[in-house]
Amino acid sequence: MEAGQEEKAIIIGSEEHGELEELAGLVRSAGGRVVGTVYWRKAKPDAAFFVGEGKLWELKDQLRLKEANLAVFDDELTPVQTRNLQKELQAKVVDRTGVILDIFAQRARTKEAKLQVEKAQLEYLLPRLSGQGDELSRLAGGIGTRGPGESKLESDRRRVRRQIGVLNRRLKQIKANRQLQREARKRLDWPLIALVGYTNAGKSTLFRLLTGVPVEVEDRLFSTLDPLFRRITFPNQQAAILIDTVGFIRKLPHQLVDSFRATLEEMREADLLLHVVNLASPYLEEEYLAVTGLLRELGLEAKPVITVLNKKDLVSNEFTVLRAERNYPNALAISAATGAGSEELKAKLMEFLASRVLRGRFYIPFAESRYLSLFHEKGKVYKKEFHPAGVYLDAELPRIWFERLSRFKA
Repeated sequence: MEAGQEEKAIIIGSEEHGELEELAGLVRSAGGRVVGTVYWRKAKPDAAFFVGEGKLWELKDQLRLKEANLAVFDDELTPVQTRNLQKELQAKVVDRTGVILDIFAQRARTKEAKLQVEKAQLEYLLPRLSGQGDELSRLAGGIGTRGPGESKLESDRRRVRRQIGVLNRRLKQIKANRQLQREARKRLDWPLIALVGYTNAGKSTLFRLLTGVPVEVEDRLFSTLDPLFRRITFPNQQAAILIDTVGFIRKLPHQLVDSFRATLEEMREADLLLHVVNLASPYLEEEYLAVTGLLRELGLEAKPVITVLNKKDLVSNEFTVLRAERNYPNALAISAATGAGSEELKAKLMEFLASRVLRGRFYIPFAESRYLSLFHEKGKVYKKEFHPAGVYLDAELPRIWFERLSRFKA
């Protein structure tokens, strides 16, 4: 493909559950333009070409008529199928996994995210290197071949495996650094609240609403890759750390799940998950199940969860909202964009966090007055009485600070 040539794509897949609509969104997010669609009813894939002879001819005609240079399959193709299709169609062939990896390559900003994406790309490309030299040199560039792994496409298997080993060592060091950061947060005893949800459900908008931090918010898939931490303080002075995480999606490539495991581990440390659901999505149930399925895969199904039904402002039927609040566990409908329901959500969060705090009376001698500020910084002081030798406090504290300051209990 010539440099600078626009990528016009024909997409191939099933009509079920909006799968092709989502694939089209992925292609657009990767920078391509969808100009045609070939519907394929789910059946046993052909070992050589994935689709049967009839669909193969239909695809070839679509590519020719629409002057398209890219065929995108919604299902993962084997290396043999990819090579056969590229030879037969005389066009670049990419599957859903390749498109998602490409989007991640474009969006990665931090050193860690770039390393994670590069590792995922190399693991995806490794079985596809054999015999692809001519095709890759002719078709390379654009969707599915971009990003940190691009320079490795024509490397031999040994070199790629060696590079994966280097990336694993670097990511292991990053994982160790992350663990140190987690330990530091634990010492502060600030609860960790993690936003999880399907991509484009509105997690970053909710993050901005709750923290006041002007984070980038875009109406596109996978706008957030790197976890973002911010402290939030509630009206009762209880502090917590809120984390915005990468969005989930159906058929999330296992290479990405493995590569981003260090990032996903932040969810493992969370005290509470806010599962943000797009209430306005016509595929709400499928998206909800995709997220809960991945949470089970990560061993997080037992975590406390509040289901945040977002984008309430885009739903005109109030019975749809009420039904969703009734059907989903511990659910609350809000609009992160307008702020509707935000006070109710904060009240729910404070109710949850209250279970982590204890209230009692303390006596602080003036000789130990340096500890007084901790009661205001770490908790809430309800009453303060000054006496000749010290101060009595009626205070509420997180459990860890309550125990640390227990020697002052009155």
